[in-house]
Amino acid sequence: MTNSNGMAEQNSPPAPTVPSGPAGGQQVQVKITDDILKGVYSNQAMITHTNNEFVLDFMNIVQTNGIVTSRVIVSPAHMKALVLAMQDNLKKFEDQFGTIKAGEATSPQVGFRTE
Repeated sequence: MTNSNGMAEQNSPPAPTVPSGPAGGQQVQVKITDDILKGVYSNQAMITHTNNEFVLDFMNIVQTNGIVTSRVIVSPAHMKALVLAMQDNLKKFEDQFGTIKAGEATSPQVGFRTE
């Protein structure tokens, strides 16, 4: 089932909301490894962009230390579709469970290092 934005809809986890791909209206079978299926925790995200792509870094920050747990790179068109799908799912969640109280918008100073 897809919404008006061409995004797949899902009301119950763990199946993610995913944009429709190049297959158009065809059903796409997607494999997922056990490592990916278990997911990773993130309590902070940083989004940067160039004219060709968006980079989403999901991090786990504890006090003054942190680690990037996942990096996702998407095209501008896919980012727009992703944002619309997230807004749609957030509205459905709040319609079912009530308004989510927004947390403080604290953004620690993040600096990357490679190992």
